[in-house]
Amino acid sequence: MRFTPYNIKNQEFNREMRGYDREEVRTFLESLSLEFASLFDESERLKKEIDEYKEEIKEYKKLEKSLQNTLVSAQESSSKALESAKKQNSLIIKEAEIKASQIVKKAREEVEKINDDVLHLKEERKILLSKLKAMIETQTKILDTSSVIIESKSSSTAQTQRKEETEPDVDEIVEKLL
Repeated sequence: MRFTPYNIKNQEFNREMRGYDREEVRTFLESLSLEFASLFDESERLKKEIDEYKEEIKEYKKLEKSLQNTLVSAQESSSKALESAKKQNSLIIKEAEIKASQIVKKAREEVEKINDDVLHLKEERKILLSKLKAMIETQTKILDTSSVIIESKSSSTAQTQRKEETEPDVDEIVEKLL
């Protein structure tokens, strides 16, 4: 029989002449004592389990806190690493931009120098052509004056043939030289 507070409160004993049956009361109390002993033991066991669970919960809370701290540290580390990488990336880009600017500047300077050299060479070519033309013209005049002298000595028909044969084309000579 399982005892409940209601059963205990409403338990009825048989009456005898001088009151309740002593044996029945004693049996009831013994059964009640056994039931309460069992409940007391179970209560103690449950209290121990609760204490053990509380200890486990404490350990889990410590572990959780440790994991949270580790997670926060890892997040901070990754944030710092990401920030550092961004700064390094920015520095690399700035260096590359500076180098590119220097290369472009150097290339422009070289282009200007080459253009100056080309202009200088064109001027030298013009001067050289002018000198060559002047020399050819001078030589032509010398040949003309020589041929006049020779013509006076030779007949006029022979002179005409030579003049046509010996008269150089100045423009043709300059073109050949270039």
